[in-house]
Amino acid sequence: MDQIAQFAPIILMFVVVFFFMIRPQMKRAKQEKQFASELKKGDRIVTKSGMHGKIIDFSEKQNAVIIETGAGKITFDRSSISMEMSQKLNAPVKEKK
Repeated sequence: MDQIAQFAPIILMFVVVFFFMIRPQMKRAKQEKQFASELKKGDRIVTKSGMHGKIIDFSEKQNAVIIETGAGKITFDRSSISMEMSQKLNAPVKEKK
C-alpha cells in the first residue's frame, strides 16, 4: 500500500498530461484529417502560408490539390491547407445592427 501511495503523484501527473495535452491534440488531428478528406472542387481555401484560392482539381497520386489563385494554378499538399482559416473564410457573414 505504501508503494502505491509513493507512485500516485506520478500516475496522477501522467493522467493530467494525457487529458490536457495529448487527447486534445489527437482530437484536433482527427478533425483536420476529416476536413482534408471532405474537400471538394470549388471550395475556397487558405493555405497555412496564407495563400488564398479555390480548388480546381485533385492529384490523388501525389496527395495534393491544385488551386487557382490570382497568379495562376498552384499545386499544394493537402496537409498545407489550414482548417481554421478556410472555415473562417467560408463562414456566413453576420450582419451588424
